[in-house]
Amino acid sequence: MNDEKSEDLPENSNNKNPFLKGIDFLDLMLSRFEEFMLAIGVVSMAVVTITSVVTRFIFNDALTVTDELNMIFIIMVTFAGLSYAARNARHIRMSAIYDALSKPMRKLLIIFISSVTAFFMFVLTYYSYSYIVEVYESGRILPALGIPVFYIYLWVPIGFAVTGLQYSFTVIKNLREKDVFLSTKVQDGYKETNIEV
Repeated sequence: MNDEKSEDLPENSNNKNPFLKGIDFLDLMLSRFEEFMLAIGVVSMAVVTITSVVTRFIFNDALTVTDELNMIFIIMVTFAGLSYAARNARHIRMSAIYDALSKPMRKLLIIFISSVTAFFMFVLTYYSYSYIVEVYESGRILPALGIPVFYIYLWVPIGFAVTGLQYSFTVIKNLREKDVFLSTKVQDGYKETNIEV
């Protein structure tokens, strides 16, 4: 029911508030960083997995580090992708009630949902940081790579914090603009698409 319910907005607008321009700039920098990390993570997982398969079948011996490397890359891609999905309004939404509301009510609902989500993202940032401190103090290391385990989980609080910022930016955008925004980049509305069956 909510297949294509968003439109990308133009990136540059000369009549923007300086505060919104600052948010847009920070959002752009975070977006580029996330895209880079997602690309590195996905390509690295592919290379490690292919290398593991080749060594297993050609040399009859699997690399012992592949599982640990893939675990690192999966965590990196998951938590870098979390805020990337929020920025592009790609998280799953149940919008039957939302679609039936008037524009002012949709705006209030988006502000409420984004505020609550941002709050929980920051709470999860705190708890994940506390967990990393515990792991750091335990002194655990990865057996094959020999690096401290806490390095693997550094992406978790970073991903939660950046996602919390993204939802906070969405709240600010909706408070400052008259239109309804699902994220800082995506305005509420349906795309005009023709689907051939």
